[in-house]
Amino acid sequence: MELQVSPASRLGETKKLAATIAREIEADIVRRGWPVGESLGSEPALQQRYGVSRSVLREAVRLVEHHRVARMRRGPGGGLLISEPDAGPATRAVVIYLEYLGTTLKDLLNARLVLEPLAASLAAERIDEAGIQRLRAVLRATQHWRPGLPAPRDEFHIALAEQSKNPVLQLFIDVLMRLTARYALRSRTDSDSEAIEALDHMHSDHAEIVAAVTAGDAARAMTLSQRHVEAVTAWLQQHHPGGSVRPRERGGRRRRPADAEVPHGKRAEVLAAAIGDEIGSGGWREGEVFGTETGLLERYRVSRAVLREAVRLLEYHSVAHMRRGPGGGLIVTTPHAQASIDTIALYLQFRQPSRDDLRCVRDAIEIDNVAAVVERRAEPEVTGFLRLHRSALDHGARSGDDVHQASSEEGRFHVGLAQLAGNALLDLFLRIIVELFRRHWSSTGQEPPAHTDLVAVEHAHLRIIEAIEAGDDSLARYRMRRHLDAAASWWL
Repeated sequence: MELQVSPASRLGETKKLAATIAREIEADIVRRGWPVGESLGSEPALQQRYGVSRSVLREAVRLVEHHRVARMRRGPGGGLLISEPDAGPATRAVVIYLEYLGTTLKDLLNARLVLEPLAASLAAERIDEAGIQRLRAVLRATQHWRPGLPAPRDEFHIALAEQSKNPVLQLFIDVLMRLTARYALRSRTDSDSEAIEALDHMHSDHAEIVAAVTAGDAARAMTLSQRHVEAVTAWLQQHHPGGSVRPRERGGRRRRPADAEVPHGKRAEVLAAAIGDEIGSGGWREGEVFGTETGLLERYRVSRAVLREAVRLLEYHSVAHMRRGPGGGLIVTTPHAQASIDTIALYLQFRQPSRDDLRCVRDAIEIDNVAAVVERRAEPEVTGFLRLHRSALDHGARSGDDVHQASSEEGRFHVGLAQLAGNALLDLFLRIIVELFRRHWSSTGQEPPAHTDLVAVEHAHLRIIEAIEAGDDSLARYRMRRHLDAAASWWL
C-alpha cells in the first residue's frame, strides 16, 4: 500500500530543506570572505550546485534575501549577488520574542546597566573627531523639543554605542533601546511641565556623558552612564502601567502601535514587520487567529503574493503560521529565538568583531550572571543545577580528550548559569555570543585544546560551583573572570 503524503507535509519538508539550503548559501558567502557585489551563480547553476528543485531554491533565496545577505537579479548578467547584510529584521524579531516572554523593567534595567556603562567607557577610549561631532549633533537635535512638536527619535544611546567601535555592543544596545522606547511610549506624565522637566534632566545627563567621553575620561563616562540608566528606569517605574514590556490590556490591540518602525525594503518585509509588531505588542495569545487571508488582504491592501511572502517570513521567525481550511487563518504561535540568533550571528560575522569585542561583552554578561546565581543559590532550580554538575565532576564523568564533548559541556555550563540568573535579555545575548564561538570553531582550522586545557576547564567549573554554594559573591566573580580569561585562548 502506497503512503499518501499530504500537501501540508510536503510544504513543511520544502520549507525545512529551503532553510538548510539558505544556511549553506550563507556559509559559502562567509567562506568566500563576503565579497559584496560578487555573483554566486545563476538560478540554474545554483540548482545544480545544491541539488534542489527550483521551488526549494527560490524559497531558500527568499530567506537569504530577508537576511540581506544576497539578492537575486534577473536577466542577462544576473544571478544571486552577495550584498551587505542588515540586522534590522533580526532585531525586530528579537524584540517580538522578548515581548512575548514578558520581559520586565527590572530585566531591562539590569541589561542596560551591564552593557551601556561598558559602551560609554569604551567610547571614551576610542572616540575620534567625527564621533564627537556625531554625539554633539544628536544632543542639539533633542535640546529644544517641547510637547506639541513631533517627537524626536532617541538616538543618543545608539550613537554612543557606535563610538565604542564594538559591533556586538552596538547591536545589543539597539535591541535594548527598542524595548525602552516601547516602555516610554506607554508611559504617561501628569502634565506637560513634568514631561519638559524629565526631558531637561535627560538632556543634562546626556551632555555630561558626552563631555566625559570627549575628554577621554572612561571611569567618569562609565559612572555617569550608570547613574543615567538608573534615573531613567526610576522614572519609567513611576510612570509606566504594569511591570513588563508586553501590555496586559487587550483593548485596541488591532491598531498598529505608533512607535512601530517600518523598515526599508520589499513590501513583504514591510508587511511582515507590521504584522509581527502588532502581534508582539498587542497582547495576542498563542493559538489565536490574527486574521483570515481574505481579511488580511483587505486590512493591509496588498496583493496575495506579497501577503504570502510576508507570512513565510513570520513563519521563519515562529511569530505566526497560516492554517488553511475552515477555521483557519494566520495563527499566532510561540516565538522562538533561534532564527533570530542565527540571523544576528550571521550579521555579526559580516561585521567581524575582534577577539576583544567578543570577550569584553561576554565577560560583562557572564560575571553579572554568576552574581545573580549567587543571590538565588537557595532556590531549588539552582541547587539542582549545581548538584548535578558537581556530581558529574566529583565522580569522574570527565570529557577526557573528547574536544566536542568538552566544548558542549562548557557551553551547557555557561548557558545554564545564564538561564538560572533569570534575565531573558542577557540569556539571549549570551546565546548569540556562544553561537558566534561555535561558528568560529567550525569555520577555522584552529588547533583543538590540549588534555590539560580540558581538565583545567572542569576544575574551574567546580571552583565556581563551590563559591556559589558558599554564597561568596566576590569569589564567584573572581573565579568566573579567571576562567573566562583562561578559556579565551581556545574559545577564540
